[in-house]
Amino acid sequence: MTGCEQLGIEDPAKLAAIKEAEGKAIGSACRHALRAIEDCYTLNPKAQKAAVFNGWKEMDEYMRENKLEGVAPVVPRTPVVKPGAEPEEDVKPKAKGGEKAAEKSADKAEAKDSKPKAAAH
Repeated sequence: MTGCEQLGIEDPAKLAAIKEAEGKAIGSACRHALRAIEDCYTLNPKAQKAAVFNGWKEMDEYMRENKLEGVAPVVPRTPVVKPGAEPEEDVKPKAKGGEKAAEKSADKAEAKDSKPKAAAH
């Protein structure tokens, strides 16, 4: 059985350890990125939940002990669309002044959201 590694046959214990380590890494990265554990589960459905939780919890303890601040993610999340579901359309609110006022308020909201934020280092 020791020659199985040379043949390319994967060891189940080794695969389990790799999945555990990946789950912990995912959980700790989520905590460092200021994501809730529920968001972490949603973004990584194939990861082992127990391992993700352990990694998240360990990073939380480490950050609290060392008084570290998390880093906000700069890459926007892509919405998760379930198969068979229709994508949601953006509905712009209409103002009392007609369509032009609604366009102006929507443009202001987009400009406000699109301003780059300075990263604290």
